Amino acid sequence: MSLPYVGSGPYCYANSLKMILGDAAPSASVIEVLTGSPYGMQLIAGRLPLFDPYGWDPETGLDAAIDLLGWTCERDDGGSAAEAVGRLRRACEDGPVLAGPLEMGLLTHQPGSGTAVGADHYVVVLEVGDDTVLLHDPQGYPYATLPVAAFVEAWRGELVSYLPRPFAMRSGFVRRAEVAPDEALRRSLPGGVAWLGGRADVAVPPGTLGQAEAAERVAAMVEEGLDPEVRGLWQAFAVRVGARRLSDLAVCLRGVGLSEGAAVAAEQARIVGGLQGPVVTGDDAALAAGLRRLAPTYERLRAALGGPVLRSPDGRSS
Repeated sequence: MSLPYVGSGPYCYANSLKMILGDAAPSASVIEVLTGSPYGMQLIAGRLPLFDPYGWDPETGLDAAIDLLGWTCERDDGGSAAEAVGRLRRACEDGPVLAGPLEMGLLTHQPGSGTAVGADHYVVVLEVGDDTVLLHDPQGYPYATLPVAAFVEAWRGELVSYLPRPFAMRSGFVRRAEVAPDEALRRSLPGGVAWLGGRADVAVPPGTLGQAEAAERVAAMVEEGLDPEVRGLWQAFAVRVGARRLSDLAVCLRGVGLSEGAAVAAEQARIVGGLQGPVVTGDDAALAAGLRRLAPTYERLRAALGGPVLRSPDGRSS
């Protein structure tokens, strides 16, 4: 049985974008699929396994989703802390700003904060005062406030591996075209197929593996003795977000009539979701076996979405 999942989930950039775009945007679940995140698995630099495609990161995903939904925005980063705060303050005068990636571990309004751990996060900044920043944190903290200096330290994102310069933000969102969610999903499918096939136009750290090869290698890592830091990341974040992405992908594919692809994505969601218990309890035999069941499904999903199924109902290429 396949039942769509409803509940909280670590979709910080998708939820932030939904807040910014409001009623003109689909749900955060649809936005997450439009980012391309469900279409694969990667082992970054031979040690960090994540349930998103080879070479993908949230910055790439946000750009894709914004464009597919018919919007444009301005993206700014870099400069000194004072310049960045001034830029953010001015942008907030015209509307909310999507800020990130930030270092979640340094967001002082969250319990247990105080240490940078490389946990990337996105928030919506509403106002910058003389001493405080007012923001909506999609982690579950509406109208949170924190000192400007503390926000700046988190905003640097020094340990966020895919952030080339600090103080990244998106503002000035403009709707250039009205695009229905189903049409945006159809237009996103060639990109999903490209992610599953391993895109050649994205830069990746040396030693990074993608899709089936990543799943097989991580299964071997589990049998050899999984790094405690990786196990902790999987326990707290990676498995549940991976399963959520695939569950949402299955719903989206079914909604645009791609039943075969939806069935594969739903199978993947069950496999990935089924890893949560073993990774917490230490049942590494079950964890490795689940990863090996997952490995061949990526090619099956790519095949299910390839060729004629990429055409819209009216027969035009999506």
